[in-house]
Amino acid sequence: MNNKPEFKENPNPYWIASTPQTDFPELTENMEVEVAIIGGGIVGITSAYLLKNRGVKVAVIEADRILQGTTGHSTAKITSQHGLIYARLKNQLGEELARQYAESNQKAIDLIAATVKEHDIDCDFAWRSAYVYTQSEKYAEDIRNEVEAASSLGIKASYLEKIPLPLPIKAAERFDNQAQFHPLKYLKALARKIPGQGSHIFEHTEAVNIDDNGSPLVLTRGGNKVKAEKIIIASHYPFFDGGGLYFPRVYQEKSYIVAVKIKDEFPEGMYINAEEPARSLRSQSYEDGEMVLLAGEHHKTGYGNDTNVHYQNLIDFGRNIFAVQDILYRWSTQDCMTVDGVPYIGNLTPRSPNLYLATGFAKWGISGGTAAAIILKDLIVQNHSPWAEVYNPFRLSLSSLKTLAWQNVDVAKSFAAGKLEGWRLPQDIGIKTGEAQVMGKEGERIGAYRDEQNKLHTIDTTCTHLGCELQWNDGEKSWDCPCHGSRFTYEGDIIEGPAINSLHHMEQQEPNEVEARVFK
Repeated sequence: MNNKPEFKENPNPYWIASTPQTDFPELTENMEVEVAIIGGGIVGITSAYLLKNRGVKVAVIEADRILQGTTGHSTAKITSQHGLIYARLKNQLGEELARQYAESNQKAIDLIAATVKEHDIDCDFAWRSAYVYTQSEKYAEDIRNEVEAASSLGIKASYLEKIPLPLPIKAAERFDNQAQFHPLKYLKALARKIPGQGSHIFEHTEAVNIDDNGSPLVLTRGGNKVKAEKIIIASHYPFFDGGGLYFPRVYQEKSYIVAVKIKDEFPEGMYINAEEPARSLRSQSYEDGEMVLLAGEHHKTGYGNDTNVHYQNLIDFGRNIFAVQDILYRWSTQDCMTVDGVPYIGNLTPRSPNLYLATGFAKWGISGGTAAAIILKDLIVQNHSPWAEVYNPFRLSLSSLKTLAWQNVDVAKSFAAGKLEGWRLPQDIGIKTGEAQVMGKEGERIGAYRDEQNKLHTIDTTCTHLGCELQWNDGEKSWDCPCHGSRFTYEGDIIEGPAINSLHHMEQQEPNEVEARVFK
């Protein structure tokens, strides 16, 4: 199979490419608000919007520009159908907590729909049914159980033996009253309503620490401080742990999306399969017609070297179903995963009543992030949410211990990578244009990449977060951390946290001018 991507290198996701860039100011002085919100994604923007509507003075603090992270890279399904989750939740957590999960995500759909209508937001909002299907007998009974569980929790779910997609299936479920939209058109409309009356959005303002001794303070890289009564950490992966031990309990997975134009009309609905490899499909209005988003191919961040193959697999999948006319966009996304598959939403630790966080939405951050904003607003304004218990960040069920142990064995291996294994002198250590290698020099582990202008970029491959060894991502031309998911450009700049410091640049010499060995 040809692994070379059939599209231009490194385009923006469609959501980002099709909306104007925001231009909120940078924080240049100390200030005080009632609630400081770190992170300008769907949780941060929606929380700020809801809190301001309740008369709370807020400040959103974003290290880059708002909505450029996971929110701007999603498939943008607005759904309470999160794979085959409800039968598992009822079995592991009981009916009451499973009902809280279902109700909170259904409420998120209702809130988005009502907000779009209230403000007449042009964001391609459309009601759609959501399907989970399987082509394997193994999952047919699981789907029957899922329909029964979801229905018992108040979700309108149906069992099917056929779906509108041109695929032979063994079984499927359908959730009605689900939706899809253009997430950045929606959220940028909300963002415009936040500044004013004592509330703010600050871009290019990086939070680097939190001081919780007394009145909470957000400390920024620019040296300015934001004093607040409450602080919400909505930075995707929590950059500040605060003793909550989130680093061993949250890991990150990458998934891939290809947007294609097809000859025929896409059958109305949103689709995902139950088995591996994951395949997700939905349509999106585009110019005078529509395009189809094909998503899936997930793997833990920092694993799998030739990530271009994932894009090609999605293209091949699409061509097996449709007459693909053009490949319009491609992008990857990164999702935080918890050890039991349920997000952490609530107080950062039992000892931190003024600090809140929301993380771990897996692949379902649109509904989950909106539900988190509703819950956080309720906790801050009225000190209670009817759905808080299921998302309690301090829970640790017996069923999650196996995943926790697996995750931390994996992390331990990545701490040792490149430090304990041997080195060998290769026959040829030349690096071609557009390629990277990991080499050793004087006891150090060096990552080297040669750009299209033939310039060599060399960095220390030790992640600045907690010291894991980075792996090269050929599809995005980035250095990725297999432990906690931080990502860096080939020049060492941060793409995604939790790392808050850039990589150390090494002395830039050609590899054949120093005693270097390629790391295998």
